[in-house]
Amino acid sequence: MTNPMFSQLAPTAALQRAGFRFGARGTHSARTMMLRELAELLAVVPPDAERDEYGAAIVEENALGKPTWVTRNVSRKYLTNLYGLDPGLPLFRVLRRLWEADPAGRPLVALMCTLARDPLLRSTAAHVLSLGDGEELLRAPFSAVIRVAVGARLNDSVVDSVASRAASSWTQSGHLKGHRRKRRRRVATTPGAAAMALWLGELQGLAGLSLLDSDWAAVLDLAGPTMLDLALEARRHGLIHARAAGSVVEIDTRRLDPAVER
Repeated sequence: MTNPMFSQLAPTAALQRAGFRFGARGTHSARTMMLRELAELLAVVPPDAERDEYGAAIVEENALGKPTWVTRNVSRKYLTNLYGLDPGLPLFRVLRRLWEADPAGRPLVALMCTLARDPLLRSTAAHVLSLGDGEELLRAPFSAVIRVAVGARLNDSVVDSVASRAASSWTQSGHLKGHRRKRRRRVATTPGAAAMALWLGELQGLAGLSLLDSDWAAVLDLAGPTMLDLALEARRHGLIHARAAGSVVEIDTRRLDPAVER
């Protein structure tokens, strides 16, 4: 593929401040996107909590029901790697706001956060999203995609494990279905998930029509007019500003971040 997904995603200071992570390593070498654990955590930690309260809920209060202190700390580490768990990070602030505002969109919002923070999962996006509806995800070519991303750093056994975990994450988000044999399915996108995709695109430096056909829109199986329809729906929900007049599209997602003055 000459122009793979997220190839324009450079480690700029703005993205890193927002909570993006770059480099050769990623949490999917050890865990999936941990959607169930994230949901359990956010169910008991209030939206206005401080950073330390998330860690305390996992380790001291055992909100995830882990059997030992060690496993609690491991869960805290990986959930923090995946999601930040820090209101000081814009990426986590937006996820937390949308978690409350758009429950139906939670799997997609969590996936986009994970894609922003885990280069390993990000490297698999183009392959999964290129599959036709109902097409099977075949292990060998999927592992080959990961091998290209990691080079010789990981052995074949670890690459195979990363492939399994990545496939599980894409299943948790709704892009794949099935247990042993996973097949592609199109996701049903919500206004909140669309708002986050547009916000991520703006962070990347996109504007106007280019936001409607970004890689983040592709993650939601959307493009062009359908993405615009959801952008306008997100505006009606008070999440972003969006306006379309003929071929002119104006989108401003700054208000999605609770820390930005509206």
